[in-house]
Amino acid sequence: MDVTAPIAYAARSIERPRYHANDTRRDVLEIAAHPMHIADARGLDATLDGAGFTLLQHRSSVADFTDQAAVNSVHRAEIVALIQNLSNADQVLVNSPGILRFSEKSPQSGRLNNSRPARFAHVDISDATALGFAQRAATAGKALARFVHYNVWRVISPPPQDVPLAVCDARSVQAADLILADAIFDSPGQPEWSFEGIVVAYSAAHRWCWFPGMTRAEAIVFKTHDSDPARAHCVPHVAFDNPLCPPDAPPRISLEMRALALWYG
Repeated sequence: MDVTAPIAYAARSIERPRYHANDTRRDVLEIAAHPMHIADARGLDATLDGAGFTLLQHRSSVADFTDQAAVNSVHRAEIVALIQNLSNADQVLVNSPGILRFSEKSPQSGRLNNSRPARFAHVDISDATALGFAQRAATAGKALARFVHYNVWRVISPPPQDVPLAVCDARSVQAADLILADAIFDSPGQPEWSFEGIVVAYSAAHRWCWFPGMTRAEAIVFKTHDSDPARAHCVPHVAFDNPLCPPDAPPRISLEMRALALWYG
């Protein structure tokens, strides 16, 4: 089911945008929404090296994805195994905890750290951030030949999703569409910290996709950085309002895991 829906882009009026994980009132970011065609990617042959994303069947032994201890002790290893199988990398790491997000209809939205849907088109990390993270994670004394940052995204609420994820075909994105920005992590009671991310400016050439009716046994895997210039580089993504979703549908709950694959020369 293809749909048309507004995609929230970053306007080019701000030289260095800033956005916050929690207190979005402090964002320095002008949004320009554009209605975009969003193709049903279940009918497409989307690959990680082509479009930069794919949908996989992936069952987990975790019964409750809101159980952070279970996610850390069990699901982290499942994601390492998944990415290892996909990439055949020399080393795969999952260093960050799972990120739970709740659509705005849920009373949990915004109650946990970084728990709101990302409502503007973005890429999690810039090239510089991706390189820095990879260099710090690499085994000492080994030369990096290639590294890829992956995002593994799944819904843990039943379909249909009121606020699903849209991903943009990496082949339709130009470097000029990507605007460097500061991603600021403002956990209550903790010192703020940040790294360089990317917000995305509008282009009529962008090819947006989604996977309608996702279940908890499926996962979207997409790249946020690939150091190999011959392959898909990065995938902008954004939460959008599903125009086909009935008003009484349950709020979307999702879990995001981030992984790093490393190859040594």
